[in-house]
Amino acid sequence: MLKKTFALAGLALAAAAALAPQAAFAASCGNTSAGFDAWVQDFRQEASGRISPAVLDRAFANVKYNTATIRADRGQKSFKLSLNEFMKKRGGATIVSRGKKMKAQNAALFASIEQRYGVPAGPLIAIWGMETGFGNFLGKEHTLSAVSTLAYDCRRSDYFTDQLYAALTLVQRGDLATDARGAAHGEIGQTQFLPANVVKYGVDGDGNGHVDMVRSKADALASTANFLRGHGWRAGGGYQPGQANFGAIQGWNAASVYQQAIAQIAADIDG
Repeated sequence: MLKKTFALAGLALAAAAALAPQAAFAASCGNTSAGFDAWVQDFRQEASGRISPAVLDRAFANVKYNTATIRADRGQKSFKLSLNEFMKKRGGATIVSRGKKMKAQNAALFASIEQRYGVPAGPLIAIWGMETGFGNFLGKEHTLSAVSTLAYDCRRSDYFTDQLYAALTLVQRGDLATDARGAAHGEIGQTQFLPANVVKYGVDGDGNGHVDMVRSKADALASTANFLRGHGWRAGGGYQPGQANFGAIQGWNAASVYQQAIAQIAADIDG
């Protein structure tokens, strides 16, 4: 009996020893910039088992705590507007007008995307126009700094730690530049995918062997269609509130007014 007790104690100590390095390297979140540099060092040590050390060196060479990201994360007020107010603020009528031209100019691309994913041009163009003005403004924040800051910040640390690992995966496979700039929460490219969504839903729409959400509208739009299909989109179904595909639009953005705006702009473009 005594032997068995010692054996069990030995197993427990072995298990604790196996877990100890992981616990020791766990990076602690913070709510000010004060602990950010220490957190980066802890995170890099923790990530070294999953990401190449050379990639970590390149990726974190210019990473800094991003106060603009924190400011944006705490101040998302436009989502509290009514639909009409939101449409005016975001230039809904202009997106529709330009979107109709984009649909005509890129008819073959949109036809091929609909054939493959079942998503018509309207919702894709609405998202494209709403997110970046059809690729004209992708954001000005250093992507890796933005995602690292939110991974460190205690408010949604676990969620953005996953996004940071995804961003590093994109760097490792050559699909994200270490100096890339985008939106305040680390959204990437012409339709503003978070890094984990690029990893999960990103597709090579132009056939060049890479998923380039920044420079390739074909990649960005095909990836957006793939995202919607992955969130339940079914070919031929309606996409207004209460219809079959509105749930897929809800998967794009959690704000109700944003969902309604996409559906309305899309319907106006599709006619």
